[in-house]
Amino acid sequence: QVQLVESGGGSVQAGGSLRLSCAASGFTFRTTTMSWFRQTPGKEREFVALINWSSAATAYTDSVKGRFTISRDNAKNTVYLQMNSLKSEDTGVYYCKAVWGSGYWGQGTQVTVSS
Repeated sequence: QVQLVESGGGSVQAGGSLRLSCAASGFTFRTTTMSWFRQTPGKEREFVALINWSSAATAYTDSVKGRFTISRDNAKNTVYLQMNSLKSEDTGVYYCKAVWGSGYWGQGTQVTVSS
């Protein structure tokens, strides 16, 4: 079955960095577009970043452009989100999503940025 396991979340001060990882299994990762979303209490889950199967195309929500970088390693079935210059508004639960079929989600990893 499809499994997506996020890791790398934690607590950091504003201006700091974190690198999230999402290990995938149960589907053909190397041909699947992958994405990251985040959610804060009381708000809908929002798109953060996306990368196509070959890493040739990426997309970001405006609020993270220039600070976050999405990447993938198809040999390791893993997608990453490097987050730099973190702000308090980046706080939330971060989810990776396989953009395939109806979409598959991981369980999420908490990121807390204190000012």
